[in-house]
Amino acid sequence: MTGKKFRKEVKDWLRENFTDEMRDGAEGSDERKEWFRRLSTKGWGAPHWPKEYGGGGLDFQEHTTLLQEFQAVGATTPNDNSGQGMNMIGPTLLEFGTEDQKKRHLPKIASGEVVWCQGYSEPGSGSDLASLSTKAVLEGDNYVINGQKIWTSGANIADWIYLLVRTDPDVPKHDGISMILVDMHQPGITVKPIQLISGTSPFCETFFDDAIGAREDLVGELNHGWTIGKRLLQYERSGISGLGASGAPRRPSGPQKYYLAELAKNYIGETDNGRIADPVFRDEIIQHRQNQHSFQLTLARIREENASGKTLGDATSIFKAVGADQDKTGTTLQVRLMGSQGTGWEGDGFTEVELATTRMWLGSRASSIAGGTNEVQLNIIAKRVLGLPD
Repeated sequence: MTGKKFRKEVKDWLRENFTDEMRDGAEGSDERKEWFRRLSTKGWGAPHWPKEYGGGGLDFQEHTTLLQEFQAVGATTPNDNSGQGMNMIGPTLLEFGTEDQKKRHLPKIASGEVVWCQGYSEPGSGSDLASLSTKAVLEGDNYVINGQKIWTSGANIADWIYLLVRTDPDVPKHDGISMILVDMHQPGITVKPIQLISGTSPFCETFFDDAIGAREDLVGELNHGWTIGKRLLQYERSGISGLGASGAPRRPSGPQKYYLAELAKNYIGETDNGRIADPVFRDEIIQHRQNQHSFQLTLARIREENASGKTLGDATSIFKAVGADQDKTGTTLQVRLMGSQGTGWEGDGFTEVELATTRMWLGSRASSIAGGTNEVQLNIIAKRVLGLPD
């Protein structure tokens, strides 16, 4: 199908199937559920996945066109719905999973039926993830799992978790790790949300006390999970940076919809010719916008050069680190432009946007930590991209 013909197909389908009520409906509403159902029926819940696993079988350019048209009408894109399922464990199973695992798990990810979370970090194993101690012991047809994970995003709402566990304590630490898929709905798993400075609790502590993981849900070979775990992180960093298959930029939401120049004029003022009144802020905003534009152009160029749509390897760390710095710079500029109005926590003296901006700024502090700290990313870039000595 030609590009123009496919774009017309997408436009026509959206016109017939995507309503204003679906766009404006709250998470979990009947309108949103119906939208997800229609996406799944069409195969566009995971447009780039093979049709036999619930996907749409689109090539990279078709996928890009699809997401651009979703963007144009304000439709929730498939990647917005399934989080870690779509962007992380899904592509990992496509690459390393058994046929049985693909058929059991991927269609439910594509339809948004199942929510996933990640079991990687532990209280004593963060940046040195290979030192993890949560163990899994094979007993009959199941692995019995004991230990603790931390910073498990969305564990309080997840149905399944993909875990890195120690399955051989008597070999070098990188060699005794396996990945296993575990059902969260069992008595051996306890989840405790962690309250963050931003006032939200997207992260959790997760405890495993004789929890059960089925033998057939071991991903890859026993004791070879470290390689698979690292590859999943590359998928994660690709998604975080915007380097994934989507050719459309992420839609701004909340206070992000207010551009920096507009904020500056509202809170600082403007000259008679419409320029931001403060020359220092004006220069900072121009620099940030230039950097952001250059970053997006680079992402677009890499997507076009990588026509297969396959996620890059260690180079994903470049885009993750730069993207995190850009996010933090942008939110910091927002609160600075608002002055004292940008640091309010509650009260009638602040607008809804001002209060949301404060929380977004605080939450953005985690962007250089989540998915691997920027320090870790710089080490990866130095050693595996630039080839510098240890």
